[in-house]
Amino acid sequence: MLLIHCPYCEQDLPELEFAYAGEAHIARPADPSKLTDEEWRDFLFIRTNPRGVHFERWRHINGCARFFNAARETVSDRFLLTYKAGEPRPDVAKLTGVAQ
Repeated sequence: MLLIHCPYCEQDLPELEFAYAGEAHIARPADPSKLTDEEWRDFLFIRTNPRGVHFERWRHINGCARFFNAARETVSDRFLLTYKAGEPRPDVAKLTGVAQ
């Protein structure tokens, strides 16, 4: 079982307490009505799927119910860190010691 740290509750809790909410730091369109069908499709469905560090949104559904971001290593499935929604994306090189 994975333990995930909620940055709001300041607790490490089982993954069953949380819900995955997609990729983090996605730039939302300012005016979706101006997008072509292909651009709208890409915004809604096309996401990165990196091998390595991936930034994700999570929600503490069985606790504070707040959204937060996490940096997770996809190969080992290890959470490197979690941080509050709205905070900037951390530098990957500082997290792993390797530039990406």
